[in-house]
Amino acid sequence: MSFAATLGLVALVQIGMPNLLASPDHSATARIALWGGREIAMLFLASLIAGLATTPYAAFHFHRVTPYGVLANLGAMPVVSALVMPAGLLGLLAAPFGLDGVFWWLMGIGIEWMVLVARWVAALPGAVGRIPAFGIAPLIAASLGLIVMGLLRTPLRWSGALVLLAAILWGLSVRQPDILIAGDGASVAVRGGDGRLQVIRASKDSFLLKEWLAADADPRDAGNASLASGVSCDETGCVAPLADGRLIALATRIDALADDCSRAALVVTARPAPPDCAAMVVDRARLASQGALALTRRGEGFSVQAVRTRGASRPWLPAGAGEGDFDGSLVPKAAVPRNRDATPSEADLQADD
Repeated sequence: MSFAATLGLVALVQIGMPNLLASPDHSATARIALWGGREIAMLFLASLIAGLATTPYAAFHFHRVTPYGVLANLGAMPVVSALVMPAGLLGLLAAPFGLDGVFWWLMGIGIEWMVLVARWVAALPGAVGRIPAFGIAPLIAASLGLIVMGLLRTPLRWSGALVLLAAILWGLSVRQPDILIAGDGASVAVRGGDGRLQVIRASKDSFLLKEWLAADADPRDAGNASLASGVSCDETGCVAPLADGRLIALATRIDALADDCSRAALVVTARPAPPDCAAMVVDRARLASQGALALTRRGEGFSVQAVRTRGASRPWLPAGAGEGDFDGSLVPKAAVPRNRDATPSEADLQADD
């Protein structure tokens, strides 16, 4: 984000920010009269451009944008520059002599002002814009657009704006997963008929739930009662319906698997699933191989996006370690053929006579 902000400021200077704010009247009176307005305008432009340049990365990592960021900077940055930072530096210099107390007091006044500005801006209507997760590809496209706009010095630089616009539209159109499964198999989020997530939890991992809700642009907090809407549980596990009515089961005990395998479309369990389970299965072996999963409906099955992709190599998990025979999809199992009695019925024999 710092690199993006710096690139934006460099581009702003290249297109002539000082010239935009230059005064044709060079008299001392005009310079004094315009000094305050010029400084405020430069701060506004710098904050606006830096904020816009970092927006794609903030949206990708934190799933939110702050439309009033410029307003917050205008209220806080003058105090930071004139009071907080100088007081902090003087406090460090005075600390060896025991004379630093007054400088920390001054610095505290400035920080209190910053907090007041932040709280005021955060309380404004629409202060936080929530953005659903959109993956790495739109972010790369947005980065290319920013680089073209920031580095080129010909009119061709404005083609970067088209690339950036295409990246924004791409990111906003990304389809969100229908099922989210935690890496330990203890929590599952299912998208219901209302388009919102319903959460099945066998643990109290509120941080994970907050991340899921943020990535889904869902304003609910982890303790919202509506997250359990439509979820049915007993001592052996829970079930929740997808938007198409099929059931997703989280089996917490081994004795729940027989019933879940016969009724649910997908069974999630941290235990080994029986090989003859008729449902699609995410069990201990798949979780150990692929980690947390995001499933998106594809026909009757699901496409699978895993945290741990095949061939990925990391210092704590070299490529090949723990990998199983799992691909990027889950498909319904073919119906197991039953043995049929070929003896004709009495009705058929009578019909032949």
